[in-house]
Amino acid sequence: MKALLDVIARHRSGEAIGITSICCAHPIVIEASLRHASKRGDGLVLFEATCNQVNQDGGYTGMTPADFVEFVRGIAARVDFDTARIVLGGDHLGPNPWTSLPPDAAMAKAEVMVAAYVSAGFRKIHLDCSMSCAGDPTPLPEAEIVRRAVRLARAAEAHANGPINGQLPVYVIGTEVPVPGGATESIEGLAVTTPQAALATIEAHRQAFLAAGLESAWSRVIASVVQPGVEFDHHNVIDYERREAQALSHAIRAVPNMVYEAHSTDYQTRDALGALVQDHFAILKVGPGLTFAMREALWALDAIDQEITPKQAQAHLRDVVLERMRAHPKYWQKYYHTAGQPLAVDLQYSLSDRVRYYWPDPVIEAARVKLFQNLSAVPAPISLLSQHLPNALHAVREGAATRDPLSLAMAHVSAVLDDYHHACHTH
Repeated sequence: MKALLDVIARHRSGEAIGITSICCAHPIVIEASLRHASKRGDGLVLFEATCNQVNQDGGYTGMTPADFVEFVRGIAARVDFDTARIVLGGDHLGPNPWTSLPPDAAMAKAEVMVAAYVSAGFRKIHLDCSMSCAGDPTPLPEAEIVRRAVRLARAAEAHANGPINGQLPVYVIGTEVPVPGGATESIEGLAVTTPQAALATIEAHRQAFLAAGLESAWSRVIASVVQPGVEFDHHNVIDYERREAQALSHAIRAVPNMVYEAHSTDYQTRDALGALVQDHFAILKVGPGLTFAMREALWALDAIDQEITPKQAQAHLRDVVLERMRAHPKYWQKYYHTAGQPLAVDLQYSLSDRVRYYWPDPVIEAARVKLFQNLSAVPAPISLLSQHLPNALHAVREGAATRDPLSLAMAHVSAVLDDYHHACHTH
């Protein structure tokens, strides 16, 4: 945690430095991130679990907050990564998983969730009560969002059980919060948060925290979520335009000890990510962009498997995933409104990457294991890696990866992490 606060302090002192917030619960991405940090010499890795991935009911991963902590620590132990260099955060913590309930019932569930996160050792807490619950107006008035955020902050403080490693929780606030996982409909453009709105939101939270007797908690608010003009939908990306965000960028300088947190930075270019950090969006959230890259690698490995493995032994991972997604549409049917071949494209290639909800499925996992077994027994030739996984081949030829299928998948994910590393470090 000290390393995270040091990043914020250094950024506030004028360094073009930031931190990548990895919002993912897949073991391949977690391991790739840890190995990437070791290779690049990063002193800190920030992993965040979302309220939909991990909560007291299990989320779509089946993990509680305590389970997630053990999950990450287990991977760290396997790759010999010092857990003291890992900070865990909770993303979009609020009533989002329970918006079908009335507000008080949903918030009661959210309080339990936040308490579970903090008790388990999560120390970066994003308070997000921006969504409407059953019977709420849409959009929810900012005053009510702030009131509910304070309610969750109180629950977090009550369950901190003293500082872990000398650090109490730190908080992220903000009412202009992008939808978790990317936009659900096609987007044509975005309105950048105005400086006036950004500062008013921060001030409203400050006054509410102090009125609730949460002065200590307010002193640990490190960032506010705003809209710098970046987003993605199923098949398009809105790229960062610095000129549009300059007034917003300058506004945070007037607020001591705080930076902006930028959500939905997935699929931005390396230069755009660097510009975001330089413009005080010092915390870069990425999630679907990493699991999308992992899915790309697995599809590529599946294609190689079909080239070199006898037909009767092929894993057909992609076919299995599509079959399971169609049989269990819970995680995509609200978002994809196509049919036939266009639906097949959405299911596989949407930038919102709804595939990520299905990796824990035991049938899919069995197919992935078979795929890896096939390509471990008969490694992919360089010629097919050049065709299907050129980034991973580059890593192999540099000695940064092997032709083991797990190593190849992680190398493909690491190419995305390289862009974030470049953006977040002074150069």
